[in-house]
Amino acid sequence: MDKIAKGAADVGDIQSRLLDHRPVINAEIRYFVREFEEKRGHRESRLLENLNKIVTETNEQMLPTDLEGMLSNVFTRLDAANHMAERVQQRELEAQQSTQLQGSMERLKEEWAEFLKEQQRLKEEVDEEHAKAVGQLSTTYNEKKKDLTKFSPL
Repeated sequence: MDKIAKGAADVGDIQSRLLDHRPVINAEIRYFVREFEEKRGHRESRLLENLNKIVTETNEQMLPTDLEGMLSNVFTRLDAANHMAERVQQRELEAQQSTQLQGSMERLKEEWAEFLKEQQRLKEEVDEEHAKAVGQLSTTYNEKKKDLTKFSPL
């Protein structure tokens, strides 16, 4: 039993040496902090403070003091641009509709011309049939008239 307990203690010691890296990492962290603070002497923090000061001064100089006036001017210009864009869009729509209307008118004119040609052709057919019918009736009546003159005593 003593050997098992001693073996377990040895295994625990080996495990802590192989897998527990905390002491090594803590030593590295302390070394990094000491090197950073001692050798650089807070140089980075002073650089950051100077940069912050420069950025603040630049913002004060560059930003307009009348931001509301500037924004209202921008909004006015945007409204004007929107109005102009709407007018251009309306003109394009009207031009497109006008083009479509002209195309429709041309198509209707062509259809009307075809309709008139068809009506003229039908009229000619009807006139021809009428002329034939009149001719047949005239022939029939002339024959009957001849037949009547044969039978009439005068």
